[in-house]
Amino acid sequence: MSPEIPRGQQEADGRPLADVRVLALEQYGAGPFATSQLVDLGAEVIKIEDPGSGGDVARSVPPYANEGSSLFFECFNRGKLSVSLDLGTEAGRQVFEELVARSDVVFANVRGDVPAKLGLRYEDLSHINAKIVCCFLTSYGIASSEQTAPGYDYVMQGRAGWMSLTGEPDGPPAKSGLSLVDYSTGLAAAVAMVAGVHAARRTGRGSDCDLALFDTAIGMLSYVGAWHLSAGFTPARTKNSAHPSLIPFQNFKTADGWIVVACAKEKFWERLVGALGRPELGTDPRYARFGARKKNAATLLPELESCFSARPTGYWLSALTAAGVPCGPVNDVAQALADPLVTERNMIVETDHPTLGAVRQLGGVVRVGPFRPVHQRGPLLGEHTSQVLAELLGADDARVRELAETGAFGAGAPSPEIKREERHT
Repeated sequence: MSPEIPRGQQEADGRPLADVRVLALEQYGAGPFATSQLVDLGAEVIKIEDPGSGGDVARSVPPYANEGSSLFFECFNRGKLSVSLDLGTEAGRQVFEELVARSDVVFANVRGDVPAKLGLRYEDLSHINAKIVCCFLTSYGIASSEQTAPGYDYVMQGRAGWMSLTGEPDGPPAKSGLSLVDYSTGLAAAVAMVAGVHAARRTGRGSDCDLALFDTAIGMLSYVGAWHLSAGFTPARTKNSAHPSLIPFQNFKTADGWIVVACAKEKFWERLVGALGRPELGTDPRYARFGARKKNAATLLPELESCFSARPTGYWLSALTAAGVPCGPVNDVAQALADPLVTERNMIVETDHPTLGAVRQLGGVVRVGPFRPVHQRGPLLGEHTSQVLAELLGADDARVRELAETGAFGAGAPSPEIKREERHT
C-alpha cells in the first residue's frame, strides 16, 4: 500500500496511477465521481468517513438502498477503502495527520468554508508533508464571496444559463437529464489531482486546488459564452434540440421514432441529400452553404421533416450510415445499454456485494495503454479501518484499542479487529 512503488513495478503492474494515494473526505456524487476515475486507473483511494453521521450520505440514497449501501453509492465508490474516523477528536485528527504524511492528495468535496475550519488546506498540512496536494471541490470555490453558500448541480444548471438553453422553445426551462455539472467538475478535479501530484514530485512542494461547480457550469458555456461576450449573441432554446447555427444538425421524427442527424461539415450535407433521394436540395442556392441554410431554415426544415417522417428509424440509420452521414437513434436507457457496442467496449462491469447481491454498472471511460482494472465493490462503512491502521501506520492491537477508547472511530465505537487482506485494483 506504499505510494512509493518502484518504477519497474509500476510498469510491470500496468496501473498508471499505482503510486498515488488519495485521502478522500467526500460524499454524494461529484467528489466520489472524481476519485472513482483515479481508482479505475490504479490509485489507492482511502475514503475517510464520519462514523457519527453514518458516513457518506450516498449510502442511503433511494430507491435501491440496503443496510448502509446503495446502488447509487456503488456507482461512485467501487474499489475504495473505507476508514471510520472522527476528525473532531484529538485522536482522530492524529490518525488523519499520520495518513497525510503517507499520502499524495487530500481531497474534499465540502462547502467552501469547511477546508479552513477542518484544517485541510496546504498551509494546514504542509508541515506534515511538503508534497501534499490539497484538492477541494465546492459549490462556489474556497476563494469566493459565496464560499459558505450550499449548492448543487441543478442549482448550477439554472444559475449558469443551462436551463435557458434546454427544452423546446415554447416549453419551460429544463435541466439536463444527468448531473453533468457534477460529473464534469469531478473530471476536472481528477485532472487537477493528477497535475498537482506531478508538479509536487517535480518541485517538492504541493498546493491547493480550488474546483467549483459554478466555475465548471459557466466554463462549459464555451462557444455560446464567447459568442455572447464577443458579439452580443443571445442564446435561445431550439426546436428538436437543433444546433444554434449548423443546419441540419438536430433530431428528426421518423415513422416510428426519432433520429439524430449531424451535418457538421458541408460534405455531410451533400451526402445527406443523396441518401434522402432529394439531390435538388443540394443544388438549390438557398441551401448550398451553412449560412444560406440557416437563413432559409423555415423552408428547408419542413422538407427534411417530411422526408424523415415517411420511413422508420431503422431504414434511415441504414441509409445514412451507408452514405457516411453522422447519425444515431434517439434511444431510451434500456435501448442504449443494449447497444452491441456497449459490450464490445467492455462498458458493463459486475461486482458481488454482501447486501445488494450482484451489482452491474458502467465502467470507467479513461483508458491508458493496455491496462484494464479488475473492479471491486464499494466498501462497507469503516470496513478497512483496521487494515489501513496496520499496514500504513503499523498500529498493533494495543494502539487500536487506545484509539477506540479516545473516540477516534466515533463515540462508543468498538475497537476494529486488526486484519490484513489483499486487494487488487
